[in-house]
Amino acid sequence: MSPRGYVLEESDLLPLSLGAALLGTGGGGNPYVGMLRARELLRKGASVEILPLEAVHDDDVIGSVGGIGAPVVSVEKIKQGQECLRALRGVEEAMNVRVSALISAEVGGSNSIEPILTAAYAGLPVVDGDGMGRAFPEIQMSTFFIYGLDPSPGAIADDKGNVVVFKKVVDMFWLERFARHIAVDMGAAAGFATAPMKGAYVKRVAVPGTLTQALEIGGTILDARARRHNVVERLLAKTDATLFFTGKVADVRRELRGGFAMGEAMLTGVGDHAGSQARVAIQNENLVLWVDGTPAVMVPDLIMNLELETGEPITTEMLRYGQQLAVIGIPAHDLIKTPEALKIVGPAAFGYPELTFAPLGAPSDVRASAEGC
Repeated sequence: MSPRGYVLEESDLLPLSLGAALLGTGGGGNPYVGMLRARELLRKGASVEILPLEAVHDDDVIGSVGGIGAPVVSVEKIKQGQECLRALRGVEEAMNVRVSALISAEVGGSNSIEPILTAAYAGLPVVDGDGMGRAFPEIQMSTFFIYGLDPSPGAIADDKGNVVVFKKVVDMFWLERFARHIAVDMGAAAGFATAPMKGAYVKRVAVPGTLTQALEIGGTILDARARRHNVVERLLAKTDATLFFTGKVADVRRELRGGFAMGEAMLTGVGDHAGSQARVAIQNENLVLWVDGTPAVMVPDLIMNLELETGEPITTEMLRYGQQLAVIGIPAHDLIKTPEALKIVGPAAFGYPELTFAPLGAPSDVRASAEGC
């Protein structure tokens, strides 16, 4: 592996956590908690190098790790710290390999930090990319699995030292089912590792550059605040996003069900959207935005709630009555908008078969045709 990246600095952690919170579309775990954990490791002398995808050799062995469970639990259930490392060792032992680098399962929220923490403990670099370009609630919703990664073996580990290895599972859906059930028994939050991958495969299917993208988005937020700019407007320009709604949270319904935070948020319009109503469906992440009853943005495109004045990304577990929000939509990466991907991460996969994915950024006549299907 050729080191041509950069070493992560403590000053990178705040912008990284902010950018990852935005890309997480409301999920991925609380990014602030993950940032604090990483900060303490760096202060103790840990060093983590971030490598671009092109620095990966075809025969390198790349491991993927992340947290599994309901994001709302991360606010109350403090991690021991080495859950993902123990899960990684579990799959390495099952395959009799040692990984040469790590990559994030998803860039969203705290899960952007998990491979950094694990790399700090293991003395490994982290590849600048991930398997989603955002956050999704289920294991199979990753480009790694969508494009053919064998789901065996996988491993899950908790804060108490328990490690469960899935030596053989039929497919990625069974891996999600078994892992989710065990995650609930582990307190609805655990560390997870999937089967290590060859570098050639990672370079073909990973969403590239997402850690750097998160850093740049977070840097934009902090710079806009420092200069007293309109943060939301700066973010729209930086991320190719569209503003779909500005409103106040009128109601939040959220429950922990089957290892997921499920529910919806209702918003009443303010400013240019006064008199309108919006609704956001939630399964860990924001799934669908309706404005006045019409679907405006839907998975796999990214939906994010930003605090109207500061541009702070509001994760789903932090939604509260009375918050004033700007709701933006960002086009998903092409890798998660293919026909193969939409079978796994499109609206129907989340229980909305009546919705036909209408991609953001498509010509207006294409979107109108898709929405009318």
